[in-house]
Amino acid sequence: MTATRRWNVEIFIDEHEDERITHAEARLHTNDETHLVGRGTAHRHPDDAEVAEIGDELAVARALSNLSHELIHAAAGDIEQITKEHVRLHS
Repeated sequence: MTATRRWNVEIFIDEHEDERITHAEARLHTNDETHLVGRGTAHRHPDDAEVAEIGDELAVARALSNLSHELIHAAAGDIEQITKEHVRLHS
């Protein structure tokens, strides 16, 4: 029997034009109690053109990368609880 699970990631983007900083947050929602958050930022140089999409892309990419590290860390913790041994997972 094949089991299908659906996980959702919500992405929130907050841009501070006066500070030239874009913040992104990627929230993972699973079917159990695992709810992880990844965060990322992008900083626009004062001489760069104001293209909001670029800051969004960088901040979101960094948030998703951070989320993936959080997920690997959570998986390692779950394995350690089961095996009672230290485990080190590589991304």
